[in-house]
Amino acid sequence: MDIKNRLAELRRLMRQHQIDAVIIPSTDPHQSEYVADHWQERQWISGFTGSAGTVAVTQQHAGLWTDSRYFLQAEMELKGSGISLHKMLNQFTTPYIDYLVENLPPGSTVGINGWMFSQSATEHLEKALTPSRIQLNKRVDLITALWQDRPGFPDAKAFEHEVRFAGKSVQQKLDEIRSKMADQHADYHYLSALDDIAWTFNLRGSDVECNPLVIAYAVVGKTQSWLFVDEKKLPDTYRQMLKDIHVEVLPYHEILSFVNNLDQNAAILVDKHQCSAAVYEGINAAIIDKESVPKLLKAIKNETEIAHVRHAMIKDGAALANAFYWLEQNIQSQTVTECSLAEKIAECRSRQTDYIGESFHAIIGYKSNGAIIHYHPHPDTCSTILPEGILLADSGGQYQDGTTDITRTFALSPPDPEVRKHYTLVLKGLISLSMAKFPEGTTGVQLDSLARQFLWAHGLNYLHGTGHGVGFALNVHEPPQGFAANFSERGKSVQLPGMLTSNEPGYYIDGRYGIRIENLILCKTGSIPGFLEFETVTLYPFDLSLTDAALLTPAEKDWINRYHDMVYEKVSPMLGEVVRQWFRDKCGRVE
Repeated sequence: MDIKNRLAELRRLMRQHQIDAVIIPSTDPHQSEYVADHWQERQWISGFTGSAGTVAVTQQHAGLWTDSRYFLQAEMELKGSGISLHKMLNQFTTPYIDYLVENLPPGSTVGINGWMFSQSATEHLEKALTPSRIQLNKRVDLITALWQDRPGFPDAKAFEHEVRFAGKSVQQKLDEIRSKMADQHADYHYLSALDDIAWTFNLRGSDVECNPLVIAYAVVGKTQSWLFVDEKKLPDTYRQMLKDIHVEVLPYHEILSFVNNLDQNAAILVDKHQCSAAVYEGINAAIIDKESVPKLLKAIKNETEIAHVRHAMIKDGAALANAFYWLEQNIQSQTVTECSLAEKIAECRSRQTDYIGESFHAIIGYKSNGAIIHYHPHPDTCSTILPEGILLADSGGQYQDGTTDITRTFALSPPDPEVRKHYTLVLKGLISLSMAKFPEGTTGVQLDSLARQFLWAHGLNYLHGTGHGVGFALNVHEPPQGFAANFSERGKSVQLPGMLTSNEPGYYIDGRYGIRIENLILCKTGSIPGFLEFETVTLYPFDLSLTDAALLTPAEKDWINRYHDMVYEKVSPMLGEVVRQWFRDKCGRVE
C-alpha cells in the first residue's frame, strides 16, 4: 500500500473501533530515539524517515509534527502523501496535542499504543485532553493489523563489552546502582532504556542500526537481578558470567508478567519518562518515581573510558584525513557523489582497530543540501560533488573504545566574503564554548549562548541545539546533558566532570548552503577552584580558507593554532607519508 492507502485503511479501522484520533510516535517500547526496523511505525504510516516526529490522524486530517532539523526533509518526503507538515519551533513541545484539543469535539476518543508511550507522556496527554472531555484509550494498536510485511523482531548476536574498555565490571556497576537504590529505599530498579541496560551489563549488539544495542529489559534487585532478553543472542561465556553474579536471564516478553507478580509490599524505582505506560500500569509494587540511576552514571565517563575516548579520536582523525584526501584527489578526475563520499568515510573508519560501525548515517550535504540539517544522501537522489561551492560533512564512528561525532565544512573553490563571514562567526562560537571556564552547577542553557553570541550580533541564529551528550560505544545522542537555548532536559542539566558533549554551532541558508562545525568536548575540573572547563577531544583541522582572520581576536587565533598543532602531533603518526604531508598543510596557522 502507498501512504494514502495506508491512511485510508487506518481510518477504516479507527471507525470500526470507535477511535476519533490516533497518535503514532517515533519511539519503541523502550522510548528510544533510534528504533529497530520492527518498530518504525511512524515512518511506515507517513513515509517520513527523520528520527524525530509524531503523526496524528483524524478522519479529516493527518499531520506530522517535527522540528527545524527536518523541515526541508519532511516537505520533500511528505509531498503527495496526504499528510500535512506542522513545523515545531521547539522540538521539546507537544503541539499535536493542542491540535487535537482544538479540533476534536467533546466525547471524542484518542487512541495510543501504551507500549509506545512513556508513562509521563501518557499522563501529559490525559492532563491535556481531560478538560475538553476527550478520552484517552491506551490500548489501541491498529498498525500491527495493517503492517502485513512488518520486519521481524531483531535477532542479531550480542557480545560482551570487555572491562578493559568499560573500565568497570558488571558487578561493580550493579553495586553502584544498588547503592543509589538504597538511598531511595528501593527493593528493585526497573530498567527499560536500551543504553542503560547495555551500560549496566557491559552488553553490546546490533539490534538498532548505528547504535550497538540489544533489545532487552532489566530489573535490578538488592542481591539478584534479571535480564529479559532472547537468550540465544548471548555468548555462553557471558551467560555464565551473569549466572556467577546472580543475574538470571529470562525471555524478553516476560517482563510484564514479572512486574505484575512482584511482592505488593516491595518498592520499585521506576523512571516514568522511560517506562512505557503498558508496563507501568502492570507493576504490582509500590512505585518510586525517580530518574533512572544508570542514566547519570553512564554520562560521567570513568578514567578508563576517557583514556580510550582520546585514543578513538586519534583513529577517527586519521580515518577522516584519508577520506578527505581521497576526495581532493578524485573530485577533478572522476564522479564523486555525496553517497560515495559517505561510503569512503565509513570504509576508512572500518580499517581502524576495534571498529563496530557508523554512529549514525553520515550527513554529506553539498551546496544547498547542507542547509537540510539532518540530510541523508540517497543513491537515487544524491548530488554530485563538484570542485566548487562548499560541502558539509557530519559523520561518526562506533568503536569498542569510544563513539565519535564530528562535522566539518569545506570550501571546494575560493569562497566569497559572505560565506567566509558566516563560517568565521560559527567558528568563533565553537571556540568561545570550547574556552569557557564556568562555576560548578552551570547548566546547558547557561552555556548555550556562548556559541550563538557572534551570530546574534549580526542578527543571525540557528534553530537546533548547540550540543548533546555522547555515549561510550553507545548512543551518539546520550542524555541528560547538552547545550540548548531552552529549558529542555539538555538545557536544565548541569555539566559535570567526565561528561562528553558535542559543540556544534551552525548557520544555514535554505537553497544555498549550510555551515556547521562540531567537536566533542570533555568536561573536567578547572585550574580555578570551584570552576570547570572543557577539553576538546575531537582531532581534525578547520578549513582556514573559509576563515576570515580579520574577524578573529588574538586569543581565538592562538586557540586555533594550538589546536591545529595538537591535531597534527597526535594524528600524523597514523598517516602514510603522502597523506601526512597533505595533512600538514591542512593543519596550518592563522596569522
